[in-house]
Formats: sequence, C-alpha cells, structure tokens
Amino acid sequence: MLSLLAIVVLIATLMTLFYQQVSRGIGSIVFVIVWLLSGFLAPWLVGLFPLVLLAAGVTLLNHVDLRQKFITRPVYQALGKVMPAIGDTEREAIEAGTTWFEADLFSGRPDWENFSHIHFSTLTNEEQSFIDNEVQQLCDMLDEWKIFHDLKDLPPEVWDFLKHKGFFSLIIPKEYGGKAFSPYAQSRIMSKIATRSLTAAVTAMVPNSLGPGELLAEYGTDEQKDRWLPGLAKGDEIPCFGLTGPEAGSDAGAIPDTGVICKGKIDGKEVLGMRLNFAKRWITLAPVATVVGLAFKLYDPDHLLGEKEELGITCALIPADTKGVEIGRRHYPGSPFMNGPINGKDVFVSLDAIIGGPDMAGKGWRMLIECLGAGRGVSLPALATASGEMGYRMTGAFGRIRRQFNTSVGDFEGVQEASAEVAAIAYTLEAYRHLVTRSLEDGAPSVVTAMAKYHSTEMMRELINHGMDIAGGRGIQLGPRNFLALPYQSTPIAITVEGANILTRSLMIFGQGAMRCHPYLYDELQAIQAEDKDKGLQDFDALFFTHAGHTLGNVSSAIFQALTGPYLSDAPANADAFSAPWYRLVNRYSAVLASTADMALALLGGDLKRRELLSARLGDVHSQLLIACAILKYHATLPRDEANDAHASYALRRAFSRAHDALEAFYRNFGFYGIGHLLKGLFFPFGRPCKAQAPSDDQIRKLGEMIMEPSSVRDALAEPAYISQDPEDAIGRVEATYNKLLEVEPAWLAFLKADGKGQLEGTSVLDKLKDAATKGIISESQVNAVNEYDAMRYDCLLTDAFDKNLKKVKVHAERPVM
Repeated sequence: MLSLLAIVVLIATLMTLFYQQVSRGIGSIVFVIVWLLSGFLAPWLVGLFPLVLLAAGVTLLNHVDLRQKFITRPVYQALGKVMPAIGDTEREAIEAGTTWFEADLFSGRPDWENFSHIHFSTLTNEEQSFIDNEVQQLCDMLDEWKIFHDLKDLPPEVWDFLKHKGFFSLIIPKEYGGKAFSPYAQSRIMSKIATRSLTAAVTAMVPNSLGPGELLAEYGTDEQKDRWLPGLAKGDEIPCFGLTGPEAGSDAGAIPDTGVICKGKIDGKEVLGMRLNFAKRWITLAPVATVVGLAFKLYDPDHLLGEKEELGITCALIPADTKGVEIGRRHYPGSPFMNGPINGKDVFVSLDAIIGGPDMAGKGWRMLIECLGAGRGVSLPALATASGEMGYRMTGAFGRIRRQFNTSVGDFEGVQEASAEVAAIAYTLEAYRHLVTRSLEDGAPSVVTAMAKYHSTEMMRELINHGMDIAGGRGIQLGPRNFLALPYQSTPIAITVEGANILTRSLMIFGQGAMRCHPYLYDELQAIQAEDKDKGLQDFDALFFTHAGHTLGNVSSAIFQALTGPYLSDAPANADAFSAPWYRLVNRYSAVLASTADMALALLGGDLKRRELLSARLGDVHSQLLIACAILKYHATLPRDEANDAHASYALRRAFSRAHDALEAFYRNFGFYGIGHLLKGLFFPFGRPCKAQAPSDDQIRKLGEMIMEPSSVRDALAEPAYISQDPEDAIGRVEATYNKLLEVEPAWLAFLKADGKGQLEGTSVLDKLKDAATKGIISESQVNAVNEYDAMRYDCLLTDAFDKNLKKVKVHAERPVM
C-alpha cells in the first residue's frame, strides 16, 4: 500500500512539474529529491538498481550529447522518413497571414490578460454617417422581388448610386479617393444592405473583398495605384477577379491557366511581356467589369527573367477590353447579381500588368491567401449575420402572430425547439462578427477567417432552415410578400464561394490551424526538412523536448481540471459571475484540444492530413472555443439582463455541446488500440461536463418565448439591420402587424377567449368586437384597434397568388365573413 502511495506521489510530482512548465534542469532536481524522499514510503526506490535507472534517465535528459545520440537523432531520422514534405505552395499558404487569439486556444493555455485587452471595434463618425445616410438611402431604393424576378439585375439608378456614392471604395486608401473603412464598418454596411437585398449586397461586397482593389492597395506599385485606384474609388472602373475555373474551384493552387514570358508588340513597340491563356468561371461582376484581375501560373521557358523556368502563381491586372479577352456572358447562380465566365486566348500584356510589378512574379499565392480574409472574415459572415438579424425578428414576430388550435404557433414546444435555435444562432452570429472583424484590424489571421467563413455560413443555413420550418407554406410560396424564400434560395451561394465549406472544414481549419497555431510543429517540420542536417538536428533537439514538455503540461492540466473541476483554472480578471465559469471551461477544453491534437500528430503524423474526418473534428473543437469566446465578449457589451443572460447561456451550451460531440466522435474513431478511449477516460472521467450538455427543455422554452417578446437582445440585433416600416413591404408587413399586436394583445386575447366559448354574437369580426364591448369583455375604445389588428393579421398571413402565367400578382386580402 505504501509503495502504491509512493508511485502516486511520483506521478503527481511529474504532472505538477509539467503543469507548471518547470525547466528541465530544475524539474530534474525536484523529481530526484521527491524520489529520494519517497524512499521512506517504499524503500525499494532507493535500492541500487532503481537509483541507477534514475541517474541514467536524468543524465540522458540533461546531457546534450547523450540526449541527441540516444533520443533526438533516432526520432529525427524516423520522422524524416514518414513526415510529408512541405511544397512551396503549401509553405506559402502556411506562412501567409498572421495568428491571433486562436493560437492561444490551440496552445492549451489561453492568455486571458491578453484577451481582456481585445475590445470590439466601434464605428467612427464618418462610418456611422455613411450607414445612416448613404446605406439607408440605398436600402430605400431596393425592391428585391423586382430585382430577382423582373429585372434580373439591379436597376440603373441603383448601379449609379453604388458607383458614385463610394460603395466600391470602402477598402481603398483615402489618398486615392477611397474611404478606408475598418473591417467592422465594412461588415456593418454589407449586412445592412443584405437585410434588404442579397443582390445589392453581393454587388457591393466583391470590390471590397477579394479583388483588384485590395491587391493593389496592399501590393501594387505606385504607378499601378495611381492608374487604377482613383477610378475604382469613383466607380468609373468596375473590378472583378478571375481565380476559379472549370478544373480549379476550392483547389485554387491547381489552376491550369498559364502565362508565358515572351516578347510581343504593344502599340507597335516590342516589349517583354506575358502571353496568357485562361478559362475562368463563377466570377462575380465579370459581365460588367472594366478591369480584370487574374491568377495564373507563370512560366519563363526562355529564361528571359532569370534562371527559374516555373515561377509559380502570379496575379495580374488587365483591362477587360484587352485583345483576346472574352467577357460579358452571365451565369445564373440563383440570385441575379452579375456573375459569369471569362476566357482568354493568346492575350499579350506587358510585365507591368503583374500586380506589384515583375518582382512579384510567382508570389501570387501568398498575396491571395492574405487577401482572402476580407471575403472570408467580412463579406460572407456579414451575409450570415444579416440572415440572423432578420431571421430573429421575423421568426419571432411571425410565431406570435400566426395561430393554430387557438394558440400562437410560437408557444408550441415543437416550434420553440426551432425558434430557440434561431435566437441562439442570431446572437452567436452577431457576437462572432464583432470578434472576427476585430481580429482583422490586428492583421490577416487566415485560420480565424477560415473558421468564420465556414461556421457563419453553416449557421446561416441552419437558421434559415429553421425559419422555413416555422413559416411553413407562408415561407415556401414565392412572391413579393415572402420574407424568407429569397434568402433561403440564395443560401448555397455563400456556402460554396471563397472555398467550398466541406473542404474548408475538412482540410483548412485544422490543417492550417495546426501548422499556424501550434507553438512548435511547423518549426519542427522545417528542422526535419533542413538541408543542413546537423543544424536541423540541433534545432530539432531544442524544439522536440520543449514540445514534449508542452504536451505533457497540457495533458496534466486537462487531467487536473477533470478531477478538480474549474477551481484551479484562471479566468479574465474582469470576468463577472456569469462569465467566469464559462471562461474556465474554455481553459479545460483548450487543454484537451491541445493534448488530443498532439497525440494525433504524434501517432498519425502525415496521415492525419488524409484522415479528414478526424482532423475536421479537431477543427470543430478549435472553432467552437473561439465562438464561445466571441459570445462571452459580446455578452459583456450588452446590458446585463435576463434576456442577455438567457441568450448567451443557450449559445454557450450550444458551442460547448458541439465541441464535446466532436471530441467524442474523434475518440470513438481514432483507433490505435483503444488510445482514443483512454484519452476520453483521462480527460472526462466523470463524463460530459454539465455546461457542455445541450440546452435543456427549460432553456428551449425560455428562449422560444423570448424570441417573440420585446427585449434588449431583440433591439441589439435589429439596430444594425434595415427594418422596413412600410406595411406593403414583405418585412414591413410583418413588423407593422407585430407592433400592432403588442399594442392590442390583452384585448385581442380576451376577445378570442370569449369567442371560443361562443359568448359573442355577430356575422363579422367587427360585429363580435362590438358585442364584446357591450358585454364588458373589452372596452369601447379597443374595438377599432383590435379590428384593425385582425385585418392586418389576416393580410400578414396571406401568400402571393398570380395569374396563370405567373406574371401579375392577384392577392385577395379581404377577410372572409365569420
């Protein structure tokens, strides 16, 4: 028994040393002392053979030459044989951009002091004015039904307004006539437009995301900036960017389009240039573009620039009317924004067309990776956030207005299961938008923006599907009254563009995240593949043992927190009673993620890249932890009331439940002789933590009721949106009816109750209302208001009907006689 106690003491000592990240030398001294003291409990520990083993182990770890000979070199050589080589394109993708707080979460030890200094961005006076005036005016001009089904394009006056009011110049520096708005302001602008018209939002967002404007501002020569940016800022030039093609969609690095350096004539003069051949598709704004950005592989077979023959992916900018360019046809992606193919055959341009000039030849992949952040982190999440804002408002209002079985449909628990999800997702999307756009102000975090693109658009899909379930036939039938069908129809666009979601999740989030966010992994791979093997071994020795201590420290942390609960864990100093336990849970899952990822990398090595189901689940955990942090940060910015707490609590449970589900699926499918089950037992010996349980029925009912009620959260989600007050508008009709219901609801419910009991006489609603007033059920002053509401309610529930040719709307809004 005492021997067992001694072993427990030694294991606990090791775990504590690793948990505290004690240096190798001091740790060795402490462990030797504890070993010797444990000899009082178990005398065999101080026998000759155990002491020799102890001395050998300590010497081996601390003597550089011995350690490298017997440990480091064999590991170094073994890994060199099994780890896949990192190609130039992959290296550029890994090294492109920056890391942010997501790296802390992947490390297993979030720095909450650093996180507490991250403050959400706010709008400047200029940005707020633009939203209140130009954006508001634009939204007033838009009729999405007319755009979608009649014009198949934006009206000419809307195009003119977008061009000349600066909507295409949000990212262009002020010295070139642009607005240079922050990522948060861009997101707010795009989401407000999207609450009114997806077509207009996509049209406005493309010049401000991946496109010539951003590439020129970041990498262009002074001559290129002077030539193009003023025209782009004024709207005189319309840009598009050709990246994807028939055989290169999400795998943009495999583009077959080529440029060959050669000599040719421009304006009668022989110049050194490129002959381009390309076939691009799905290019937004291509049919109306005046200037085309292109990505292609550049070759120099005659060595006119240097020794290298294959230079790599390059980005160039050419006028759309350049000889050999075929442009103007349209695709129809389910929404009538301008989108089409671009083809080029033997298009000759000078080397000055390369963005950044000839010195940037072959550096296009890194440029593209770093500039994808605007599309992934701003534009597409803005669309998703807009869906959340409108989905929350319309689903809640419609659930209260629509009645079945003499009950508001929003009061049925089955409906609340969907509407509570709508509420939580909308809250999460707004929180996530704030955190992601804030990250973009600090750099170009490629992992954060990949997470944002995937999870925001997937949450949008889920939210809109729930909304359609609740609206039922009212949401299915197309027409100018329908507030949900067009967003539903357009959802696949956001899912597909800027990298298909399936590949973003299964290849990018963890694949890039592990390399970018792990404190040692990428440097270790660089050391393994170093040409100077002696230097590589020296670097690997330091990295490997530091990495091992880091991993064992995270394992110890995860086990300690599993056994003791959150009490040994830190939270931000400014965390309140609501948020502190959640922050501590982030600590626990962060340590589990880091430990599990290291175990997977150690056992699977390069095969983990091919085990996409496993790596995607680790990416899901990483993403949900960042989402949880966004929710906690957003919760702190809103008034601390019941609605805020209820939404945040549900959203946090949703995030942690999904993170835990992903871990369980990982452990269940990991293999390796039960190691997955062992990890699960170590990290979750008492099962799933309470706060990582899916939301309870009580929470579902509570949020299902709240989404139908006025609240601080309802107001916060409406503030960035365009909410029409026009009772003839699809949104305005529901909004006006809901507001009228809030005004008359007590009298309306009293009337319904009496009518349901057969207490009222009359052949119309108005007759029965007058009878109810006569009998004292409602007051005389309420008769007309309730009657007006009933007419609005009936009109709100009607769906559009057309003539037989589906041309002219024929809606009969008159209430039937009772």
